[in-house]
Amino acid sequence: MSILRNILGIIFTFSLMIILLISSVEVVAYYIPGYYRYEYAKYSSNEKVGMNMDELLRISNEMMDYLRGKREKLSDISATIKGRPDVLFFNEKEAAHMKDVRNLFIAAIYLRRILLISCILILTVIKLSGGSLKKILPRSLLIGSGIFFALFICLGGIIASNFSKYFIVFHQIFFNNDLWILDPATDNLINIVPEGFFFETARNIAIIYAVFAAAVIVSAILLRRKYK
Repeated sequence: MSILRNILGIIFTFSLMIILLISSVEVVAYYIPGYYRYEYAKYSSNEKVGMNMDELLRISNEMMDYLRGKREKLSDISATIKGRPDVLFFNEKEAAHMKDVRNLFIAAIYLRRILLISCILILTVIKLSGGSLKKILPRSLLIGSGIFFALFICLGGIIASNFSKYFIVFHQIFFNNDLWILDPATDNLINIVPEGFFFETARNIAIIYAVFAAAVIVSAILLRRKYK
């Protein structure tokens, strides 16, 4: 029974680390003040699409609401572009790609909820089976988070070594079409969020995730010392 409890503890930790990874993505995408204004200014995104910054930020807010399921569609979003009012911002191909992105994003949110429920159930099973959470969890957190974080660092290093290559690989894995291959001459989306934007976003996600993971590891060490 003790072996089973330890296995459940490791599963709990892996689930927690995935929850924190998904949450890190959400933090960068939604909760860093001024993030999009800074990135758009850096890449002159508003100038590339012929819009003022405030108008572009409005479009971004509507796009991000869409990704979380708070807006039904993107095809009706219009803006003043190159001096022309009420121009549709997203063309048909861009809207179709963003629908795929939304499906992926919402799937990640549902996965986080499922994992959170799983974590609660695992803790309940360990407790009801007579296990000591004070003894099992610190050890499981330390081992599981260490393994997961080491794998994350290795994978991150590989991706950082050739981001362009693995950016393409990511799309080939998670999308079953070529709608993500956009043309700067005809598509606004690639002009406002170029590859450099995604590289920096991935880097920021990694930094926030590292902070979360470090907090888990340090907490595990402190708890293990306390309940040793």
